[in-house]
Amino acid sequence: MLVISSESAVDDTSTLYNKINWRLLPFLLICYLFAYLDRVNIGFAKLQMQGDLGFSDAAYGVGAGIFFIGYVLFEIPSNLMLPRIGARKTFSRILVLWGITSACMLFVRNVPMFYAMRFLLGIFEAGFAPGMIYYLSCWYGPQRMARAIAIVFLAGPLGGIVGGPVSAWLITALSGTGGLAGWQWMFLVEGLPCILLGVLALYFVPNRPADAGWLTEQEKRLLANEIGSSAAHNHSFLAVARDVRVYVLALAYFCIIAAIYAISFWLPTFIKAQGVNDTVQLGWYSALPYVAAAFGMYYMGRRSDRVGERRFHSAVPATVGGLLLAASILVDGNLAASLVLLTLGTCALWMAYTVFWAMPSEYIKGPAAAGGIALINTIGLSGGFWGPAIIGWAKTATGNLHLGVLILATLPIIAALIILANKLPAKR
Repeated sequence: MLVISSESAVDDTSTLYNKINWRLLPFLLICYLFAYLDRVNIGFAKLQMQGDLGFSDAAYGVGAGIFFIGYVLFEIPSNLMLPRIGARKTFSRILVLWGITSACMLFVRNVPMFYAMRFLLGIFEAGFAPGMIYYLSCWYGPQRMARAIAIVFLAGPLGGIVGGPVSAWLITALSGTGGLAGWQWMFLVEGLPCILLGVLALYFVPNRPADAGWLTEQEKRLLANEIGSSAAHNHSFLAVARDVRVYVLALAYFCIIAAIYAISFWLPTFIKAQGVNDTVQLGWYSALPYVAAAFGMYYMGRRSDRVGERRFHSAVPATVGGLLLAASILVDGNLAASLVLLTLGTCALWMAYTVFWAMPSEYIKGPAAAGGIALINTIGLSGGFWGPAIIGWAKTATGNLHLGVLILATLPIIAALIILANKLPAKR
């Protein structure tokens, strides 16, 4: 009888999570896809925008990265408010405001306006990614968390897969239509759907499992047993903010993010430097690294959950990604070799990124997790400013991308060393 009961419990849990997966993950994935797309589509806008408005590479690099300064300044307040006002209203507010701001990028006419709009975009999107990680931790236990993160954060690579060809098509096919440049149409078309998603969030995102009308009372009890009682982990945000290990995690994340966003913002320029001048062709080439990243993230997330190990599953891909990124400058001028190295390097970095986020979500529990995860993301995501900016400054100073790429390639390796040196206990 015990065997039957055990098998029945496993079946009930699988049925429960199949329902949760289909109810939550596709919508969150779509929302984050547009979030990522609206962050990095500036890389394709650059192909026309820079010439139209007379921006230097350094100005572009700073403008691309200044998004993260606004994001960093407002992220912790946004996430500390999330448990109080609920995920439903929080996500809706973020989606609507960043959608409006992204669409209004079409009005940019000079460098100060460019900086201001990117800064505002960061402010309004602040808290979305760490908010989702905290939200997922309310639904998924440690045995399922990395897979859930991997599925939602597939939006990054999918944003590259879809965003490259679509953005390239928009800036070429719609150029001049209605008196607007192609890059203006791109910002408008890719920004407006976020407003609709913000409205839909009010209907599709329950604040917590107890509010999910599509779960039965038995399923809610089963889910509570899977997650465990948050009362056992009731520590304050101030305690989390004094924890040195939180800052160690943030430093590792900084190093990974700097490399990921440097590639994201500069990938079209990297490929163009190999002799690809057709914008649509460039868009398709830019999608290739993200196809590999999508498969790599899902594989590594599942494997990490199955094995129950996080550090090596994040550190090893980070090291490989850094080495491949450095190797890409050795084959400058060879399009095929550059694409292979950039594709594999991008894939490895996204694998490291996916598993990384399973570590803080297991270390910090309870209501303070929203602020703790935001603190890590706040410090680490500043790498999203420094990564693109380093490439821009180096290119302006030297006339090529080599020095900037080499500097960025060392950072994921540093992240790997930090992760391996710090074994995190469960924070109780």
